[in-house]
Amino acid sequence: MVVSIIAAVDEQYAIGKNQQLLCHLPNDMKHFKEITTEHTVIMGRKTFESLPGGALPNRRNLVISAGTGVRFENAVQYGSLQEALKACENEDEVFIIGGGSIYRQALPLADKIYLTLIRHTFEGSDTFFLPIDTAKWIETTRRDFVKDEKHPYSYSFFTYLRKK
Repeated sequence: MVVSIIAAVDEQYAIGKNQQLLCHLPNDMKHFKEITTEHTVIMGRKTFESLPGGALPNRRNLVISAGTGVRFENAVQYGSLQEALKACENEDEVFIIGGGSIYRQALPLADKIYLTLIRHTFEGSDTFFLPIDTAKWIETTRRDFVKDEKHPYSYSFFTYLRKK
């Protein structure tokens, strides 16, 4: 099983503010959907609660939460990232989709990172990803895009693989 992380960060590796994404980039949303559809996505409770439509369609949604008596509509709850990953042993690729604490737990276990770098710094951000350590990760693909009428910021899609 390949453990992949997918995230969108600004130039300071911020991923969110007030439990919301930093901005709306339609092509990033499309990219996220194309990569994760028909796969399992693993997220923390706050990330699940921030999803505007609840569980992501056409994906198996797993939520990490130690809380008891909490119900996550159309998702399965696990008490830890390790438990959730164990439940995915027979899958080809699973995706860690946030938030900050889940990313920190997953980074040492991850094989691949899909990263969208937003060419901007957002003031007041309160949730962050960890900078990519180039001693441990190799960039395998990169696609750059300039801002346009639908995208207020330039951005790049990167794929990183863990060095062997």
